[in-house]
Amino acid sequence: MNDDKPEQDSLEPESPLPPSKSQRKREATALQDLGEQLVKLTPAQLHRIPLPEELLATVRLTQTIAQRGGRKRQMQYIGKLMRRLDESEVEPIRAALATMQVARY
Repeated sequence: MNDDKPEQDSLEPESPLPPSKSQRKREATALQDLGEQLVKLTPAQLHRIPLPEELLATVRLTQTIAQRGGRKRQMQYIGKLMRRLDESEVEPIRAALATMQVARY
């Protein structure tokens, strides 16, 4: 047996590390903030945003909730729904919101 050969594992590139807990939390908070921006939109503005049906219905429901605790829980649910989306689904939402904010000023 020849022990001079390098191990097979050392030749493979190192796999990327998963995001840290802090990074995951920052991403989740950013998505929840994005959801809060959606809740603040008028129905006409909301209609122009490409949202999945379930998320759109939840945003509309949240707009009707006045009670602070219930609204906070609903916002957390919106954040959960946003985390389920692929980045390819979230990016058009961000772009549409950015366009609306630029148009306001």
